[in-house]
Amino acid sequence: MVHHKEFQTAGKEPGLQVWRVESLDLKPVPKQLHGNFYTGDTYILLYTTPAPAYSIHMWQGSESSQDEKGAAAIFTSQLDDFLGGGPVQYHEVQNHESLRFLGYFKSGIKYKAGGVASGFQHIVTNEVNAKRLLHVKGRRYIRAMEVDMSWASFNKGDCFIIDLGKEIYHWSGSESNYYERLKASQLAIDIRDNERNGRAKFHMIDEGCEPDAVIKVLGPKPDIPSGSSTDQSTDRANKKKPSLYVISDAAGTMKTSLVAQTSPFKQEMLSLSECYILDNGVDEQLFVWKGPSANPSERKAAKQAAENFIKEKNYPKYTQIQVMAAAGETTLFKQFFSNWKDKDQTTGPGKAYTIGRIAKVEQVPFDASGLHSNKSMAAQHGMVDDGSGKVQVWRVEGGDKVPVDQSKYGQFFGGDCYLVLYSYNLGGRERHLIYTWQGLKCTQDELAASAFLTVQLDTDMGGSPVQVRVTQGQEPPHLVSLFKGKPMIVYLGGTSRKGGQSQAGSTRLFQIRQSSTKATRAVEVEPSAASLNTNDVFVLKSPDALFVWRGVGASEEEMAPAKYVASLLGGNVTQVAESKEPAGFWSALGGKTEYQTSRSLQKMVRPPRLFGCSNKTGRLIAEEVPGDFTQMDLAIDDIMLLDTWDQIFLWIGNEANEAERTGSVKIAKDYVETDPSGRRGIPITTIKQGEEPPTFTGWFQAWDPQMWDTDPLDRIRGSF
Repeated sequence: MVHHKEFQTAGKEPGLQVWRVESLDLKPVPKQLHGNFYTGDTYILLYTTPAPAYSIHMWQGSESSQDEKGAAAIFTSQLDDFLGGGPVQYHEVQNHESLRFLGYFKSGIKYKAGGVASGFQHIVTNEVNAKRLLHVKGRRYIRAMEVDMSWASFNKGDCFIIDLGKEIYHWSGSESNYYERLKASQLAIDIRDNERNGRAKFHMIDEGCEPDAVIKVLGPKPDIPSGSSTDQSTDRANKKKPSLYVISDAAGTMKTSLVAQTSPFKQEMLSLSECYILDNGVDEQLFVWKGPSANPSERKAAKQAAENFIKEKNYPKYTQIQVMAAAGETTLFKQFFSNWKDKDQTTGPGKAYTIGRIAKVEQVPFDASGLHSNKSMAAQHGMVDDGSGKVQVWRVEGGDKVPVDQSKYGQFFGGDCYLVLYSYNLGGRERHLIYTWQGLKCTQDELAASAFLTVQLDTDMGGSPVQVRVTQGQEPPHLVSLFKGKPMIVYLGGTSRKGGQSQAGSTRLFQIRQSSTKATRAVEVEPSAASLNTNDVFVLKSPDALFVWRGVGASEEEMAPAKYVASLLGGNVTQVAESKEPAGFWSALGGKTEYQTSRSLQKMVRPPRLFGCSNKTGRLIAEEVPGDFTQMDLAIDDIMLLDTWDQIFLWIGNEANEAERTGSVKIAKDYVETDPSGRRGIPITTIKQGEEPPTFTGWFQAWDPQMWDTDPLDRIRGSF
């Protein structure tokens, strides 16, 4: 295939490259002007990661011509071919860009009226005679649209940038909120620094305090109307689930056939010799997956098939399309599969990783001595410290909390709920964690009481503790580490109450597993051979025998906790190695059957995701933060949800209102329960601003504990 001469430098270095289609040719856009888009034009963007991995975006303005779109499609195909057919391709439409695209421009996107056909060029000048008005919209996704330089364009609910060349004014409506003002200021500073090369003065003004220079340009100020919400977000729980279709030209024409009606899907549904469409149209997204052995005509026509699919389904024209080759799948695509494994991966305990730039992952081994200094490690392994602090445990009983005997610390029964208070020192201050452990067989009344008692304990301690809700079987590593060298034991059912103890089964099986943090959990499982796993140690207690079974992939460190569990069950221990089991072992389990025998290597690496929960539009919605998030993305007037796959964090900003505080817990539960991959029972940790543990701060690069000591807007004012 012929390649455009501009592609000779494509993908040679990490970062962003932008080209505009001009007279059916390609012209590069200067780096200082990245993020500026003429609404009458079409653009091609290439983002290259250090790996390297590539993302190609074709962006079309609302007034771009059909000829430009056609030329851009050809150039996109050429660029994909030039880079070996491996890039993920995105189809972007003005005002409906993907999160990946928005993440490249953290200060925001600026839409300019006109285009190449009108004689507008991307030229870096000082533009001292500029005169334009930008309407800034959005809290997470910042877009600035050029509008008429007139008071008629203003409203009280938004922020505007009055750009007069040498002077740039950031105007805040009286009904605009704090976070929108902060983002608009950052956008105005970006214009000053990049478009004016720093040769302009920046001013922040509030509605009603306009200087003479602004009145001179806009005229006498009339009454300004209130803002209106244009939010179109939909409740996740009410959405139709995605579907999977196969693309085929077997009948001579390109057609799609249904493979699976609803997610979660199985990875084995994707044949390497076919192309597929994953229809997530209710979220205005389509994914096209190209198998490496699919015939060339299907691979070439896959994107066109997706565009036809959008028309057939009457989806909006701005529906996003992502095109990817096998082994180049995005995280958003993989989330719809319950069992996705990348090449050379199997299920099992995970290796941790740090987040750098997009698509860069770096594994971090656990070292307890470095917990306080290495926040990144602490976050990925879920450890605030080494578990050597003070522990107090209560059982929920009759709507109250009853202290548990210290000799029973670490033993949890499925018919009970518990509160675990952990106190430790960090940075010269005493910190507190409240774990609310909820058994799978406890009553609804106990569940409700455990939630109430947690809030009560939190209030009694001044509202500073971090709260972690834990479902049986989903215990985070730090909770497991609290019991002074003993394993955490989780019984299948029953209760530890006096006189309320239910009869234990005559045959019992416990799985012993040590995590990457060296904390060990012993969990009672169904006494069946199918429960065995070659990577672990098991303790089997029957009426006439007691076995400790060691799988081939189990570690020596798991043997000591297994013997401790055996001592609690009572009896003479018989040690059994995998593949050398006596007949009595299998008969106690009801016969030999297949079980997990693949050696655990690692699980899929999934980058964390950050969402803001806000009711600033009139109803409570959750929006994802685009791109690589930073501490500055934590809006102090919102609730933020951080998803690290194994755990959900709810961060409560000091200025979040009561509706957001109460409604965010439901959003977190709904988020997990509607996860397309089928995740359930993930621990949910609630954190207050200023009380963040290392398990949270480690997900943010260069966390600054003093960042909110001074108002970020005041810092911006102070900088000029």
